[in-house]
Amino acid sequence: MYNDYVTENFLVEDSLCHRSGLGLGAGDLMDFPDGTDFTIKDKLSFFQYFKPQTNFRTQFDYDNQLYFIAGELIASVSGITWEKFIQTRILDPLQMTNSFSQLEALKDQRNLATPHSTETGTIRTIPAFKDQINGAAGGIVSNVDDVSKWMIAQTNKGKYGANLENQLFSEARQKEMWTIHTVTGINPDPRYNQHFGGYGLGWGLSDIKGNLRVSHTGGLPGMLTSTTIIPDLKLGIVILTNTANEGGALFSAVNNTIIDSYLGLNDFGWIDKYSRKMQSRNSSADSVVTQVWQTVAAAKNTKINAEDYTGIYEDKWFGKIEVFLKENQLWFRAFRSPKLNGPMSFYKANSFVIKWEYQDMNYDAFAIFSLDENGKAQSIKMKGISPDMDFSFDFQDLDLQRK
Repeated sequence: MYNDYVTENFLVEDSLCHRSGLGLGAGDLMDFPDGTDFTIKDKLSFFQYFKPQTNFRTQFDYDNQLYFIAGELIASVSGITWEKFIQTRILDPLQMTNSFSQLEALKDQRNLATPHSTETGTIRTIPAFKDQINGAAGGIVSNVDDVSKWMIAQTNKGKYGANLENQLFSEARQKEMWTIHTVTGINPDPRYNQHFGGYGLGWGLSDIKGNLRVSHTGGLPGMLTSTTIIPDLKLGIVILTNTANEGGALFSAVNNTIIDSYLGLNDFGWIDKYSRKMQSRNSSADSVVTQVWQTVAAAKNTKINAEDYTGIYEDKWFGKIEVFLKENQLWFRAFRSPKLNGPMSFYKANSFVIKWEYQDMNYDAFAIFSLDENGKAQSIKMKGISPDMDFSFDFQDLDLQRK
């Protein structure tokens, strides 16, 4: 890790509860967009290059990369791949016959949901996200029936079978998974009288009207999911959507409406509330993006010496990128992430914006150059344009130095 103390004291559970001290989504550019060539060896070695954003074990910041590492740990200890372990130790015993530990294991994909996106203005289908190094951070393919079997085992403290005669995991491990390891704070909404909020081992934990709520969401391009368990009520809710843009508002509204009905609460109009919230958020983000592109359009006749910016740049964990001329237009491409390529337009000063060719998600970015005394670019820092961009596009973690 980034210092000896953290390396020496890092526990397995630290990889599962998002308290490493690394920033939100650190390293996710190795996976988003899909089609990169990063290996598990790359993932095992990149942590040393990241500066901590907070002190170790003091703050919650979601970290997909440490779940990939947890998957590799399972493979190392068990002697079989993570995918085979999940299939033989969880999916098969629970008879989750329509669940798979990786997409390619599903041979007949005629009944597979198709992801959708509205990033370009109209709803359209997009390709399914390609399998990653292992499926430990969002790789399960499943359906409502099978996820229900998983939730039933959870609400029965690991027991399963017609008469609950089998034990998948112990009650002690159940308590460990459902114990807060990292505090996340609470929602002060008096409607639910929430008193605590935190993260266990792979589960978000909070209380709602005196009942424990155990939940998690998941997301890939064009797919968003929500799983909620209220064990005191023997209630489990799984919502699977095949659109990313509106899916979060949809599953939140549906989820809350169902929970309210079980708690005997009045109709709160969740659909309308989340619709307005989503529209407000989208409008705010769109105004920022629109202003940026208006500035670009106003500066289109600005004269720059393109050769001052062209060249090969390298980041210690992400590898090399190239800034080059393509039909008199500056262009950006990443060697290890083929979908990270697109034209660069002058913005202001020493800054450019990149319009990625890949538009299945909203992640166009700024490229800010540092120049030497002769005006020659020496390095690049990056950040996303939209304030509503997914955290997995961690452009801000790149430190690209001219080679």
